[in-house]
Amino acid sequence: MATFEMTIVANNLHGDYQLANGYGPEQAKSVLTEHRKNFVSGSDFLFMAQKGINAVRIPVGWWIAYDPDPPAPFIGGSLNALDRAFYWAQIYGLKCIIDLHAAPGSQNGMEHSASRDGSVDWPSEANIQKTLDAINFLAQRYADNPCLLGIELLNEPSAAAVPLDTLVSYYKTGYQIVRSYSNTAYVIFCQRIGNADPMELYQAYLGASNTVVDLHYYNLFDPYFEKLNATENIQFIYKNRLPQVQSLNRANGPLVFIGEWVNEWNVTNASQVQYQLFGNAQLEVYGEASFGWSYWTLKCNSVHWDYEWNIKNRYLIGGSLLISPSYMLLVAGCLMYLLPLLT
Repeated sequence: MATFEMTIVANNLHGDYQLANGYGPEQAKSVLTEHRKNFVSGSDFLFMAQKGINAVRIPVGWWIAYDPDPPAPFIGGSLNALDRAFYWAQIYGLKCIIDLHAAPGSQNGMEHSASRDGSVDWPSEANIQKTLDAINFLAQRYADNPCLLGIELLNEPSAAAVPLDTLVSYYKTGYQIVRSYSNTAYVIFCQRIGNADPMELYQAYLGASNTVVDLHYYNLFDPYFEKLNATENIQFIYKNRLPQVQSLNRANGPLVFIGEWVNEWNVTNASQVQYQLFGNAQLEVYGEASFGWSYWTLKCNSVHWDYEWNIKNRYLIGGSLLISPSYMLLVAGCLMYLLPLLT
């Protein structure tokens, strides 16, 4: 039985921290080892290649830099999983983006950033330095790997809890660290989630070359979308998303990357045809982004978040037909279930 009481201050967390802490070190190691061994395999990379996907965005946690003995409660083995993903990518001709999805202390208080209790403790000198150390570790290890496309310095920092000047300083230092190992790897800067304009990153001059700003587009997680019907959701993609993508494409500086989107919405009892229309609208609009797009996620227990399920069951069609110099990417994991695999 538990010998202490944990208070969750925000969000209903079922993330990496809770999994490892709840099982305890021995059982968590057994569970995660089995999961990493079986959930994603080389056949999934083959599937992506056959469907026209040319890169994967792989989420990792900061503790990967300490593998095989990361700080408690995290479980070792994530580095081997990432190495294996690069191996499969090379076999099937894909590129990899390493996405630092979870920073020490959590940058957004959510389970996918491995928050302990919903708090956001990342913006401290000690935690930022740990994060930079993780970027240094990843850049040094993978800079010469032919499959490395880029490194994303931080996923979804919170606009409410992470000041812009703190984030800009971190991004600039992280850019220099990556550049110290590679002149060609893309350095990707995720916009703040919440009330923040991605233009703030274009105005910050974060780096001189091969830079990308990552936007995440969901017709979810906001009361505005709760009452939209299928037609209104599709219209929103064309009327709101497309002008922003086109405007940022014209802006001086980083390329534009729709780093997360999904063929899911709040429409109840939607038909397969409606899902197809919604998915095709997103593919058309996000295909305009100068760096490309990344679907969240490859495999998931919620079927509409599962790219393989969408393709095999024809709820999402046309993704492999896009002819563009930009990258069509897939996140290689749903965080609740796959972050342990690749982090």
